[in-house]
Amino acid sequence: MTTTELDPKSPATGPESSAGAVDAAPASFVVNVPGLADDDLEPEPLDPEQIVSGDPVVTGKVLWESPDGSQIRGIWQITPGVVTDTEANELFVVVSGRATIEVEGGQVLEVGPGDACVLREGDRTRWTVHETLRKAYHISL
Repeated sequence: MTTTELDPKSPATGPESSAGAVDAAPASFVVNVPGLADDDLEPEPLDPEQIVSGDPVVTGKVLWESPDGSQIRGIWQITPGVVTDTEANELFVVVSGRATIEVEGGQVLEVGPGDACVLREGDRTRWTVHETLRKAYHISL
């Protein structure tokens, strides 16, 4: 079986419309998540109130978005530090890096390469990122 790397300008990334929204991608595609260069990821600035400690930097790339905007698939990366967040319904797989995710009133999740994680909409979390973490995700809004 042959896989192809995703060209950032290929239709599989969801070409941008004039409004900047990502159009629906083909139903099937392959992207080499570890091989996607940091330069291909776009800045996603954190709200300063989310930063607990350190100087974490978030980048990402939306690879597909449903026409109604209710589902999103992409790549997300964060450098070391501690941040808080309120989650959407999300399934992600960690490609590289390590983090501890504390779910308020719930579990402490240790995630690293190869781990699949499910977060529920409304979960309030605290992410302690030990090593730059890159994940492939699917979010349902």
